[in-house]
Amino acid sequence: MSAVVEGLVPTRVVLDNGTTVLAHGSALHPAVTLLVALEAGSAYDPVGRDGVGHFVSRVIDRGTATRTADALSHALEFRGVSFSVGVGRHTFTLSCTCLTEDLVEILEIVAEVLAEPIFSPHEVETRRGEIITGIRQDDDNPATMAGEHLQALLYPPGHPYGRFSRGTVASVEGIRRADLTAFHSAWFAPGRQTVVVVGDIAAGAAIDAVDRAFGGWRHPDGPILVPQAPPPPVRRHVSVLDLPGKPQADIAYGFLSVRRNDPDYLPLVVMNNVLGQYGLGGRLGDSIRERQGMAYYAYSGIDANLASGTLVVRAGVTPENVARAIASIDAEVARIVEEGITPQELADTKQYLVGSIPRMLETNIEIASFLQTAEFFGLGLDYDRRLPALIEAVTLDQVQTATRRVLDVQRATIVVAGSGAAARL
Repeated sequence: MSAVVEGLVPTRVVLDNGTTVLAHGSALHPAVTLLVALEAGSAYDPVGRDGVGHFVSRVIDRGTATRTADALSHALEFRGVSFSVGVGRHTFTLSCTCLTEDLVEILEIVAEVLAEPIFSPHEVETRRGEIITGIRQDDDNPATMAGEHLQALLYPPGHPYGRFSRGTVASVEGIRRADLTAFHSAWFAPGRQTVVVVGDIAAGAAIDAVDRAFGGWRHPDGPILVPQAPPPPVRRHVSVLDLPGKPQADIAYGFLSVRRNDPDYLPLVVMNNVLGQYGLGGRLGDSIRERQGMAYYAYSGIDANLASGTLVVRAGVTPENVARAIASIDAEVARIVEEGITPQELADTKQYLVGSIPRMLETNIEIASFLQTAEFFGLGLDYDRRLPALIEAVTLDQVQTATRRVLDVQRATIVVAGSGAAARL
């Protein structure tokens, strides 16, 4: 529990060009982790160009104004460093871990990659082929298809959360190099980025190194996107995706949920842990997987963002068990809505969630990700210290109110993907 009692002690500075820097000294490992997050996620994809942000993430580190792709690769490999680049709904992230003595050089490379990519035609076409291959593989994956199509059904047409973040084969085929450069020019700017440095370095030295690398970057900021909350579904909807030859059917059973900063968020986290997370999958896992033995997996998860997120139950079953599995999910959802959770479940969940906080902060990248999330949602630099008390303060009534606000089997949206699944519903 010492990580919770002592707490993180990040230093926060905003540079003259608008870059936010978070620095936290940590002696967990003799290295430094760097995480840069820009508000340039898939939600900023132009209409009709789904997948542009993801495409940018695949090409951005393949050459800059002064370094070729080979030169970049050599410079990183020489120092034993590799970049991890990803795109979420709202953020574009680049992270890496290096030796403390290499941080200045790595920061210079990172700043160059983010501010001056060239998107060479050769690299664009190479990555296009890789992206399309990945999409086609996902199109043949029942679990991926069920989840992506559920998102598309829960959000109205045109809502940024309902898009396929990697795009479709057709949209990726239509993306031109000019689309990538336009996306970069519009959304990559120092005032939209947070640079987090965690590791074996003093906060002041880390901030100075970031300032040297990024301080000269000047670019106008674009608007920050805060999507409107979509209206919740008014009726139950079931959709079936027939994927011939698949021995397993995957179920995605979901609801619109809440924003990350909604007061009901933590009560819903508590409820979700009871419903589909605790132990081998909470009540869902105990019923569908353990007692009935008809699921390869069964769990639930909550995703909250700047706009209303989702609460989704996932299950993988043999095709002949699809109807039974959905009926069992219905029963567990209806039970938790009608009866709530028990005092013992509340106590056990609080103990589990509070006890898991130190495990969320065991590595430099976990600390960096935690700090970036706290900064993005405005949770405060001391959020790790306040979180245990916030969890302990959740009451049974709050859990029940939040549960009834979100869950209703008559408004569930359900997608089943698998071979011959339609005939079994």
